[in-house]
Amino acid sequence: MKRNIFMTMSFAVAMLIALPGFSQSVNELSKKEKKEGWTLLFNGKNFDGWRQCNGTAMPANWVIEEDAMKVFTAPDKKPGQGSNGDILFQNKKFKNFEFSIDWKASKMANSGIFFNVREVPGKPIYYASPEIQVLDNIDATDNKIDHHLAGSLYDMLPADPKTVKPVGEWNTIVIKVKDGQVTHTQNGVQVVTYTLWTPEWDAMVAKSKFKSFPGFTEGIAKDGYIGLQDHGYAVWFRNIKIREL
Repeated sequence: MKRNIFMTMSFAVAMLIALPGFSQSVNELSKKEKKEGWTLLFNGKNFDGWRQCNGTAMPANWVIEEDAMKVFTAPDKKPGQGSNGDILFQNKKFKNFEFSIDWKASKMANSGIFFNVREVPGKPIYYASPEIQVLDNIDATDNKIDHHLAGSLYDMLPADPKTVKPVGEWNTIVIKVKDGQVTHTQNGVQVVTYTLWTPEWDAMVAKSKFKSFPGFTEGIAKDGYIGLQDHGYAVWFRNIKIREL
């Protein structure tokens, strides 16, 4: 009888730990993460450290909602029309790092995550930066090409669509960059790997929409900012953190 009571209590404790309310809080680092060198890039309360790409302040179509930073369709735009609202974390450029971020899409949403961002006056954030695609794979208009789906190296390498959670659910993507070797890990599954500044990379660029972009043909920067895209749809981002390698 005592053994049954002990087992019941153990099961109850395990279930409580598994509940969302007992899991690690969003936009906070665990003791283990702090020891490993992780740093938060978003505190869940304001946009400290962030600004518009090629600008000085945050664009008006970004708000804090659900403990996340949310980009949305500007009132004077139609869905799918960005309003020059691409943003970047301005406090530091990164070279070798592991970067983790949660994202959640609205219906038909399209956005992107960027690294090694090099700002080019008058040009959008994707002009000279690799992009990890953020997408509603089911209903977005840009879902017809496999390397345009969520988690992909946009317009170059496809990610397995089975690793993506549907609209309204949180996804986690981890981008690791070490001496040009890059991996995308989506919801715990490694989905993309490639190496920058190699003949193989140049060949991929030559077959992509970026083949005529000087930002790519001149060579992706060796370091740069972390950035997020305004593509004119509602998308949420949270748990934004990085550790240098």
